[in-house]
Amino acid sequence: MITVSIIVLTCLVSVTSFNHAQRIDDLSMWPYMIKEKKQFYRFVTGGFVHADFMHLGFNMLSLFFFGSFIEEVFLQIFQSKLYYPLFYLLALIMSSIPTYLKHQNNYGYRAIGASGAVSAVVFAAILFNPWARIYVFVIPMPAVLYGILYLVGTFYMARRDMGDGINHDAHLWGALFGLICPLIFEPKIGPYFLDQLLHGYR
Repeated sequence: MITVSIIVLTCLVSVTSFNHAQRIDDLSMWPYMIKEKKQFYRFVTGGFVHADFMHLGFNMLSLFFFGSFIEEVFLQIFQSKLYYPLFYLLALIMSSIPTYLKHQNNYGYRAIGASGAVSAVVFAAILFNPWARIYVFVIPMPAVLYGILYLVGTFYMARRDMGDGINHDAHLWGALFGLICPLIFEPKIGPYFLDQLLHGYR
């Protein structure tokens, strides 16, 4: 299972990087170094390091629950095991591009974590099952409502620049990528989503 492989690799890299500031610097999404040193690999490697177990655990649990589902859906639709890992890789890159453009001249700015790609996976899953029941801090809600609240909250915090060390821009752009990318490759998903949204509630 590709999702499990991504989780295992991310956990190995992250855990072995805890308390190793130099290794985190070497792998982090560091816009200034991308611009000045052409270290484009950082668009990807930044998604495999995390700040601590809580940061890592939240992302990997979300990826496990939503990723396993969307991996199977993509396999059925596109008849290829390559689409899902390519989707995840592109989500890492695309969700970080706005951050790069915003902070490319800021030497002190760095970002780590898979949140952008995980957001893409979560919102891609919403396309196929918007009324799936999920639990947010033990509160049950449909996935589509969670998605709306997530986008509104993330957009607000991104614009406010909360200074909390979390790359809210990556969350936002990852979510939008997760909604748009599947529709580009298979436009029929759009009508299916609308049908599920209007008639799929149980």
